[in-house]
Amino acid sequence: MFVGRRTCSRISGLKSTRLFSTSYAASTARRSTAIFSRTSFPRSYSATQQLPRAAAASFSTRASVMSAHIPPSTSNEVDKVLTDIADYVHSYKIDSDLAYDTARLVFLDTLGCGMEAMNFKECTKLLGPVVEGTIVPNGCRVPGTDFQLDPIRGAFNIGTQIRWLDYNDCWLAAEWGHPSDNLGGILAVADWLSRTYKAEGKPALKIKDVLEAMIQAHEIQGCLALLNSYNKVGLDHVVLVKVATTAVVSRLLGLTRDQTVAAVSQAWVDGQSLRTYRHSPNTMSRKSWAAGDACSRAVNLALIVKKGETGIPTVLSAPVWGFYDVLFKGKPFEFQREYGTYVMENVLFKVSYPAEFHSQTAVEAAKKIYATLKSMGKSAEDIDNVVIRTHEACVRIIDKQHKPMTNFADRDHCIQYMVSVMLCYDRLETTDYPDESEAAQSPLVESLRRRISCVEDPQYTADYHDPALRTIPNALTVTLKDGTVLEEVAVDAPLGHRTRREEAKPVILEKYRRHLAPHFPEQHVKSLTDLGNDSAKLFETDVDTYVDMYIKK
Repeated sequence: MFVGRRTCSRISGLKSTRLFSTSYAASTARRSTAIFSRTSFPRSYSATQQLPRAAAASFSTRASVMSAHIPPSTSNEVDKVLTDIADYVHSYKIDSDLAYDTARLVFLDTLGCGMEAMNFKECTKLLGPVVEGTIVPNGCRVPGTDFQLDPIRGAFNIGTQIRWLDYNDCWLAAEWGHPSDNLGGILAVADWLSRTYKAEGKPALKIKDVLEAMIQAHEIQGCLALLNSYNKVGLDHVVLVKVATTAVVSRLLGLTRDQTVAAVSQAWVDGQSLRTYRHSPNTMSRKSWAAGDACSRAVNLALIVKKGETGIPTVLSAPVWGFYDVLFKGKPFEFQREYGTYVMENVLFKVSYPAEFHSQTAVEAAKKIYATLKSMGKSAEDIDNVVIRTHEACVRIIDKQHKPMTNFADRDHCIQYMVSVMLCYDRLETTDYPDESEAAQSPLVESLRRRISCVEDPQYTADYHDPALRTIPNALTVTLKDGTVLEEVAVDAPLGHRTRREEAKPVILEKYRRHLAPHFPEQHVKSLTDLGNDSAKLFETDVDTYVDMYIKK
């Protein structure tokens, strides 16, 4: 099926770049024609001799025959996807006040989520240097700790903190994800550079530089996700974190536009994470450090290119060996819009509950139903069943009615569990997910969870994908054991949605304050929140000075 395929012809407007070696095409041709000459026959056999039956059974020439029929590429042109990203990062001027103000809120919220994760030993055990006791001169600092690390390991640490509780921002499209995950790489590099610059007598980077990089990373990850579903081919969305972080830290590190193209190409060719660890029966905690891993890989790749490594010009479109043919079923990426500030301006905040975002409106509806039951003198014990009218992505990701809840990762990605906890306790908190929690051990929560079912509403799915709406709707209908059917409670957009942004702002800031409170004295928490509310002062604060405010001995 690969014969004659020229996937690269599907990508229009390819540009060339001097960064890639001009010997690329020639070397590719030599490798292609040499395939048969390198076929691994044992020395004692000629090509005309018959292999023993056992050896023949385990030997296949399929790949070699296939390769021989593929014309070697002679193009030095670069995939337009790569050059578009690099051009955006190096040339686009961000002048959107809304984008910067939203980035400020995302920045504070994300750091707060990282601090909250420090209360969980399953997270903290993964943090620190690879070799215990290592202190890197001018190294980046890790909030909530006294670690001083190289930027690669620092990116893993900060990225893991940020994502651990699944409580930072969210972007929902053909592919979902959490663009603020990129802060793991951005902050590690910016802090390390700032400390290094100061040691050399140069000015540090400012927090506004971090926010600019965040806006760009959000845009790259979000636009690549709008029309392209990586989960449908089994890939985890952190591939987009790796690509976006690589692009923006390349600029922070002083790479040229062409070097950024090369670095981004390396991110696409790097082995991509599978979604296996996000789905039953293999759900486990890697989903909480996958973004940290992606951030660290991104920083590493950018630094490798900074040292002079080149790139892979048709890493996406190369027939057979490119990303499209190997991992994307031969389909090139589609784009809804050019890169700008759209994603940051429309990103979703997880304000109310530490719950996978497709369940946020369902949990909000469940809270209203709890109040209704209470007013009737009833409780979750009186519920016979619950039907959730929802959208397709919710069904595919977190509909786990009959699957066992064996760990934290199972529970925070099960809509039935989250709704059941709210109906039983009128709450949903991070402490409701661990094995030893009251909710996890409750027979009522488990019994009710198994009586909550999901039904897809095609209109809800359409609204979810509509660029003008981008809602995450859920509607709950509760039937009581006496046969009473309560009126359906529907919620289209969660509190963190763009249409409810002003309503959410004070709640976002209170969430940030709440996450800082267990770690710092009250006056220090006030200093951080006051600085976070003063945009002008925050933007002009040195990155290293700001990060030092989060250090704990």
